[in-house]
Order: sequence, then structure tokens, then C-alpha cells
Amino acid sequence: MTLDFADGDRVALLAGVVAMARGPYGYVVTPNVDHVIKLMDGRVEAEVYDGAALKVCDSRILAHLARLKGKRLSVYPGSDLTADLLVSPVAEELTIGVFGPDRAAFDDLAARYPNRRLSFIEAPMLTPGTPGWIAAVDAAARADWDVLLACVSFPKQERFAHALAAAGRKQGVALCVGASVDFLTGRQQRAPRIFQQLSLEWLHRLLSQPRRMFRRYVIEGPAILGWFMRTEVLGRPSRQVP
Repeated sequence: MTLDFADGDRVALLAGVVAMARGPYGYVVTPNVDHVIKLMDGRVEAEVYDGAALKVCDSRILAHLARLKGKRLSVYPGSDLTADLLVSPVAEELTIGVFGPDRAAFDDLAARYPNRRLSFIEAPMLTPGTPGWIAAVDAAARADWDVLLACVSFPKQERFAHALAAAGRKQGVALCVGASVDFLTGRQQRAPRIFQQLSLEWLHRLLSQPRRMFRRYVIEGPAILGWFMRTEVLGRPSRQVP
């Protein structure tokens, strides 16, 4: 469905992210079903995803669809990537910037991972293109970090990571990982392991936050089947122009 997903197990993907942290600036996106739908129907700019150095699948549903085409799609949710980064010895020398969570959430995270070098980066309410947005991008581009956890709403975090390159960021890697810090600090409850293994993490989130998640999972989510039929079965053009 036009996305060149990264392959490899978790150890290899984490090692790739750590290597990016020590090299020229790049960013990692973690597409799930909601992201792919919005990319396909033109609600997210294609260049934002095309510009990512690494696209790591965040959805077991996408992996199941890939299997129908005889393809293996490695699944490494952004929340797992973030958790592994904060405990893995291969990342212990890195400075990790945290953009999105408030100061209290950052302090909780720092208390849980005292052996990691964490840096708080202010994230005001942002509207792309506004003076506040430009100032926040510039500040993050100049900040001291090897890895930036970009934890604001989709697709704002992807646009933000994309904008850092234009702002002159030269080194490091930004990870678009949504609610990962909220899960790690207990502000949101992640689905139990059995739900994850059964590819039902979406159902747990729907039951936990029905008002917020109803539209995503019940109204918009099933559109992925139509896009799969159109692009992968019928071979029709994949992306609409906004």
C-alpha cells in the first residue's frame, strides 16, 4: 500500500534506530491502520511519510493483510520500541529528548528510568504553520538530543519530525511514538498481552475510551479493507490528492 516497511526482528530494528541516532538526522514513523487510511485518502501529506528514514509497522492488522499477499511484515509497536530504547544497553549512552508530555509526565518517566539521560523539551499547543509551531520546531532542532521521542497527536508528530530537517537539524533520530510515554508512566493503560497477541489491542482501546475511539475503530477503521482491495487486489492507484 505504497509504504516501504522496515524488515527485521526487534533487536535488528532497535539497533538500526540506535545507529541512526549517531548519524545524520532522520526520523522514524510507526504507521498503524488509522495512519494508512489517512495517508491513502489524502488527509496526510505523502511527503511526510516519504521523507521518513524508517517506517516500522505498528499494526498486527496490517501484518495480517500483508500475509494475504504472501508477505511477512515485521510488527514493532512504537510503544515497545520506546520501552526497549529506555532499558537496552545499546542505547545507554544516548541523550533522549522527550517532546509532547508535560513536565509532570516527564518527571515520572525520569524517575522510572534513572539511568537514562533524558531531556525535557517544551511542547506548547501547536498548530502547524503558526509562529508558535515554527518556534517549537526551531527550539527542538537546536536542543541537545540523540533521540527525540515525539509524542504528540498523529499526524502532528510526523509533520513535526519532518519539519526538523528543514529547520536545520543535522544529527539524531526523531521517533513518532504517540502515547508511548503515557503508557510507560501509567497515564494510559495499554491492552493486556493477550489482547495484543490476538490482534485485539484496538478493541481494548475502544472499550477503554469509547467516545474518543469509536469513530476511529468503528467508522473509519474498516476502510482499510477497501483500500487493500483497491490497491493490492485490483491494482488501482493508491493515493488520492487532498
